[in-house]
Amino acid sequence: MQHLQKDQILLEFKNLSVEFESSYGANKVLDNISFKLNRQQCLAITGESGSGKTVLSYAILGLLPKNAHITSGQILYYANSREAPVDLVHLARAGELRAYRGRSISMIFQEPMTSLSPLHTLADQIGEVARIHCNASRKQARQLTLEMLRAVSFPNPEQALNTYTFQLSGGLRQRAMIAMALLCKPALLIADEPTTALDVTTQARILKLLKTTQHDMNMSLLLITHDFGIVANMADRALVIYQGKLMEAGRVNKLLYTPRHPYLKNLIAAVPKLHFDSEPLNLESQEHGTPFFQLKNVSVSYEDNKAEKQLALRDVDLTLYNGECLGLVGESGSGKTTLAHSLMAALPVQAGQIIVNNGKAASVLAELTKEQLREFRKNVQLVFQDPHASLPPHMSVAEIISEPLLIHKIGTPKQRQQRLDELLNLIGLPLSSKNRYPHAFSGGQKQRIGIARALACQPRVLICDEPTSALDVTVQQRIVCLLKTIRKQFALTYLIVSHDLAVIQQLADRIAVMCQGRLVEVGPTAAVINQPAHPYTKALLQAVPTIEPDHKMDFAHLAGKNVSSPSMWPLPYKLMGHEKTRMQPLGNGHYVALNEAHMKNVHISLPVRPHE
Repeated sequence: MQHLQKDQILLEFKNLSVEFESSYGANKVLDNISFKLNRQQCLAITGESGSGKTVLSYAILGLLPKNAHITSGQILYYANSREAPVDLVHLARAGELRAYRGRSISMIFQEPMTSLSPLHTLADQIGEVARIHCNASRKQARQLTLEMLRAVSFPNPEQALNTYTFQLSGGLRQRAMIAMALLCKPALLIADEPTTALDVTTQARILKLLKTTQHDMNMSLLLITHDFGIVANMADRALVIYQGKLMEAGRVNKLLYTPRHPYLKNLIAAVPKLHFDSEPLNLESQEHGTPFFQLKNVSVSYEDNKAEKQLALRDVDLTLYNGECLGLVGESGSGKTTLAHSLMAALPVQAGQIIVNNGKAASVLAELTKEQLREFRKNVQLVFQDPHASLPPHMSVAEIISEPLLIHKIGTPKQRQQRLDELLNLIGLPLSSKNRYPHAFSGGQKQRIGIARALACQPRVLICDEPTSALDVTVQQRIVCLLKTIRKQFALTYLIVSHDLAVIQQLADRIAVMCQGRLVEVGPTAAVINQPAHPYTKALLQAVPTIEPDHKMDFAHLAGKNVSSPSMWPLPYKLMGHEKTRMQPLGNGHYVALNEAHMKNVHISLPVRPHE
């Protein structure tokens, strides 16, 4: 076997241009793109949504849609350094890419749930790759699948073989996709937004997995992402694309520390960053208004596929005050969305109470009459996580935004039309867009439409479930600014559910941290960010990637810490089974959850700037 050098070229784009045909004519989505990817190198391709990043990756594998055409250029693949390269563009046109696709070149797609079949087990789906590309028997394919699930650190891999994808968390679905992509040990792995919408600790595990497998398999990695924290921590070199054109390219250190192109400078400026105060905190006790929501020992459970009860919320005590913005953070599966849906009266509470002050007397949410619940839902509105899935494709913008007004019988047709125009102006969309349908808008515009719909009935409270998780940095910044503006303009109360601590820091007055259905820490935003008390909160902060290549994340350290398991926390935080917690006051509205049995004579020392 020949020895492969790192400086040997594996992939080379030469003046590649791609056009999409539509009823309006040809639209050039890639314009004269040229670059090289060396063996064992990680090259990041970054830019905003719609810049052409994914189209570039699909061109490599011949997966472009039917209305797309490569009008010029070559994609040269050096499968063997001693032989002439093959032109993947020519192979795609001749229908001869199968010898490379999935075997020598593999891909992790952006959304695992749309790439994995819900009807087949992991053994069937991952094993199919081995049967097609490695000529393995069904028995051999199952064994190879088991070995690959172990390689990507899948929990209980033997049991996972018979698991369906809808039974998996987002992080495990992504691991299954990675296992499938790596099964034939490809020379080139293309990863298209491999951690979008994953929480920071799960993201750190996935990135560590990609880094490790790239090294162990001597593999090249083409990483497509809009997250500059990932670029800084993973890539050797990077390309910046805007509207199909290459704006800037070079080594990551140089691009991030000394960007030259104005577009790249603007992208880096828009990246949300955690700000740590260098001076010790001197927080005054916060003055709160009257409560809108009070959760008292709230527990919510659900039945799993074995008809066994699982606790999604455990004895949660939390208050949302009128006029404040409370950030709710934690990993996937921590109970954030369950809590939000419980506040919307969309999930029943098995224990405890949710008290709501809906403008008159305080009432128990579960005891509201049908008419009271109708009034309550007019005052409490939800902004959904996925703007693509939450907007009905068959309804126009005017119908989507006006629907709540019709449901609640608010205003005359003329008044509803006036309200629609006001909301379109507020979210920055032209009045001419009211008769267009969701498919005609970008992700950021769809999220604005979702916000306008939530504001239609002039609510008092907005519950925002991951409102920026799938958006690129510049669009994300615009949504954050819009949320700030409308909160101030309409004196709204916010509950922001997010795994993005940098976004939460920009919006929230207080932060509540959840893990496995438990509330583990609550306090003013500056206190929680700068002086976290709970080991889980500290781990969340340490897992946030920075955009400084000289301060990379310690993947081995992060992946080795089982921070999501309460039984692994040190005393007095450690919890076994159904042990109870109690919130310990730390001063100035800052609280941390301790094991009730270990609270005697406990002194909590608060660190400053835990990231250092």
